[in-house]
Amino acid sequence: MSERVEELRSRLAKVVDVRNAARLLHWDQQTMMPVSGGTARADSLATLERLSHELFVSAETGRLLEAAEQELNGTPPDSDDACLVRVVWQRWEKARRVPSELAAELAHAGSVGQEAWVEARSQSDFAAFRPHLERNLELGRRYVDCFDGFDCAYDALLDDYEPGMKTAEVAALFAELKAELVPLIAAIAQRPDAVDAACLHGEFAIDRQRRLVAKVVEQMGFRRTGWRMDDAVHPFATSMGSADVRITTRWDETYFASGLYGAMHECGHGLYEAGIDLALQRTPIGSAESLGLHESQSRMWENMVGRGKSFSRYLAPLVSETFPESMAGLDPDTLYRAVNRVQPSFIRVEADEATYGLHIVLRFELEQELIEGRLAVADLPEAWNTRFKDYLGLDVPDDAHGVLQDVHWAAGLLGYFPTYALGNMIAGQLWDQIAVDLPDRDDRIAAGDLAPLREWLRVNVHRHGSKFPTQELLTRVAGGPIEVQPFVVYLKAKLGDVYGL
Repeated sequence: MSERVEELRSRLAKVVDVRNAARLLHWDQQTMMPVSGGTARADSLATLERLSHELFVSAETGRLLEAAEQELNGTPPDSDDACLVRVVWQRWEKARRVPSELAAELAHAGSVGQEAWVEARSQSDFAAFRPHLERNLELGRRYVDCFDGFDCAYDALLDDYEPGMKTAEVAALFAELKAELVPLIAAIAQRPDAVDAACLHGEFAIDRQRRLVAKVVEQMGFRRTGWRMDDAVHPFATSMGSADVRITTRWDETYFASGLYGAMHECGHGLYEAGIDLALQRTPIGSAESLGLHESQSRMWENMVGRGKSFSRYLAPLVSETFPESMAGLDPDTLYRAVNRVQPSFIRVEADEATYGLHIVLRFELEQELIEGRLAVADLPEAWNTRFKDYLGLDVPDDAHGVLQDVHWAAGLLGYFPTYALGNMIAGQLWDQIAVDLPDRDDRIAAGDLAPLREWLRVNVHRHGSKFPTQELLTRVAGGPIEVQPFVVYLKAKLGDVYGL
């Protein structure tokens, strides 16, 4: 390794260390922190954000970048060092336009907002949460004002989660997706009695659910020596490096699918973090390139694997063994059909694969209107409820089942939501390629042998971290940029099987 690159890596390692400390505090806030610890935690997170931001955007970082780039002249562009310099240049150029004080304010408001959201959600009290959302939007607009190279305000926010993606591109993809989903959902609605999901509902002791989930995620790749799983109000995953991965889920004593598939989703995220090349650790490219790629992993493990016909053959006996009083002899096909029932519902994280995309389109549209000032925060619940009725045909009963259900706006994560639906699309393309490269994929999954799939994902996606832009990585692996049709073809085939379409 060249001397200048080594100096750059040394400085960037300090930035990553500070950011990992902040991630650990975020994890603790959502899993272990006493309720009264919120004020002090917000202060600590603001300080860590200020420190990491100042360290990263300093002129010294720029000097080291320039020196490293000169020293690497002629190095293969896909080498670790060349990719590191390219990615850090891009992030440094954007980050240095943001004042450190604003970065700290964003971190502080997000932490305070998250605590306020937990209480407001429990009481279904949007009025109590409203000033926190208004604060996050004010800071979001100040953040957007730091830049002048984007086509619209939302582009600056989206770019933080899906680098290089434009709002117009997402809107076009979502329009195509919606045009496919609406008639599919309508056709399924004509067959309301085709699927019986009664087996998913009953009395399921949480201690037994924990045992079931532990078996499943360990089969996926969860290792107790480098992972842990905890409870959270809103499931999430994080990591402080490939050997320290944290995932969470939440439990429902009357519906075991919530904790199980939530854990599989977050374990998918965790496998990404655990699979990144050790050579990239403690650098800015030692994490996923985009949340679209990240979500492709969680959505794939939750739905294409977890709710797939093959995995149901492996899972059904485990469910029967865990709950013998009510689930003895559970038929795999009954389980498969039940977990793929399509029915519009209020909560995004519990939504079926067909209606899920409409949840994301709704949020994507409302976020743009909020950040551009076309929608006042005071009018958000009504706008949410009206659009929800239009898109999903349901009357929202209260704000806890509507505008307060997600943590993202409370935590200041504006621009995040589109990546969920983009992740579905990416997963569709990867799933097609996996079928080509692993022709016995379904037989292996049915036997509970998930190692070949996990290794394929590690080699082709995870290990690269942020070395390649999303569209380039997808082209390398699956032959093209993000497309809607592979996911739609997969979904129609699956639901056509379930519903006899």
